[in-house]
Amino acid sequence: MKVALLDDFHSLISSSFLSWGWEVLDAKNWTEEYFRQNCKDLDGVVIRSKFPLYKENLKFANRLKFIARPGAGLENIDLAYCTKKNIKVFRSPEGNRDAVAEHVVGMLIMLLANIKKADNEVRQAIWKREENRGSELMGKVFAIIGYGYMGKALAQRLSGFGMSIIAYDKYISGFGSDTVKEVKMEEVFKTADFVSLHTPLSDETKGMVNTTFIEKFKKSFYFINTARGQSVLTKDLVAALKSRKIAGACLDVFDVETSSFEKVFHSNDIAFKELLNLDNVILSPHIAGWTHESKFKMAQVIVDKLKTEFYSVINNE
Repeated sequence: MKVALLDDFHSLISSSFLSWGWEVLDAKNWTEEYFRQNCKDLDGVVIRSKFPLYKENLKFANRLKFIARPGAGLENIDLAYCTKKNIKVFRSPEGNRDAVAEHVVGMLIMLLANIKKADNEVRQAIWKREENRGSELMGKVFAIIGYGYMGKALAQRLSGFGMSIIAYDKYISGFGSDTVKEVKMEEVFKTADFVSLHTPLSDETKGMVNTTFIEKFKKSFYFINTARGQSVLTKDLVAALKSRKIAGACLDVFDVETSSFEKVFHSNDIAFKELLNLDNVILSPHIAGWTHESKFKMAQVIVDKLKTEFYSVINNE
């Protein structure tokens, strides 16, 4: 098996492949064009989000047996083409769900307790107590939209805060428990004090959080997005933050990110620049699932899944 590693991954991946007798190519510097020219004899590809693996690129990889994506989102991979060509696709949301859940909690407390603002003030010898009086999570209604790996991990963390946790997922049901109430979106709109988005990026979810969506909420709420930036229309979010229809936001992802998530491509975007100047937001650069532990765990999940899938190949059976 000949496998190209197109991004930087935990060394567990390359060391495991080598121990299986696979040929491993360090392809971190490959461009799309170079991939098209050199992928014809590849059996596997491991990629995070370096560039899209759509039909236009994959059609040159005639031997490809699998694509492994350490992480959760698969929007950069042509799943229909992979199914047609019997290319197996693996991902590892199990590996970074804990990191995402903890990041959400951290951002929330930072926002509600005015920690960022207070820290900056104390460093300037400004001592304001009443002005930095915060709010508590206890007793509030927290809504999770999308109840997959990330949503479930977040619910687990929040269960210790004494909150009412509700969750909506269009595609799964029967997940209600003693700590999480399964609801329709109507109840989210009616009761939520906090809304956290955990949906994949698709044609259905692009721009789903817009003015029409926001205005359906019966009261002001806090919004959290660690899923995908393109699911939110930034200009509509900014308007809601200014009017306080959305009381505050914790954002780890943005619609101005490049598809590789490595930088923003419209740093001068008017709505994005307005967002940066708001005092009721906490921002981070797509790092919610980006811990030292998650890098290893995502690699381990991928290795385990490939070992199961290609057991006979690995053991020369």
